[in-house]
Amino acid sequence: MEDLASKPLIDPEIPNKLYFRIGEVAKLAGIKPYVLRFWESEFTGLGPKKSGTGHRLYRRKDVEMVLEIKRLLYEKRFTIEGARKILESKPKRGAAEPAAKPAAAASARSRQQGELFSGSPAFYQELRKELADLLTLLQD
Repeated sequence: MEDLASKPLIDPEIPNKLYFRIGEVAKLAGIKPYVLRFWESEFTGLGPKKSGTGHRLYRRKDVEMVLEIKRLLYEKRFTIEGARKILESKPKRGAAEPAAKPAAAASARSRQQGELFSGSPAFYQELRKELADLLTLLQD
């Protein structure tokens, strides 16, 4: 089994096409087609159209979402629920804000999340003690 953490995750260039089949999207994202089908059930924004023959047809925005989901799950190590919340909190395209701001906000959130765990063990021990004291106060 290959180690996903050892591979650098870079976004591939998405070909300029209207629709992509599941195999193409899987190859672009570097994942198996069954993973894509599972993600469809977990992420409501990911919904390919079906062709007349029942084949899944992904649009460019679906491919971009797949790459973002992969980044959140494999690179940022979010749970599926955490990745779903991040994606749902992003403003939809066409909102009042320009497209660059959500990316900057997501980057800032990622930085803040990474900084949460940069303290020393003594810091966390003190934090645990303070939280336990607070819990005791609230239970009284």
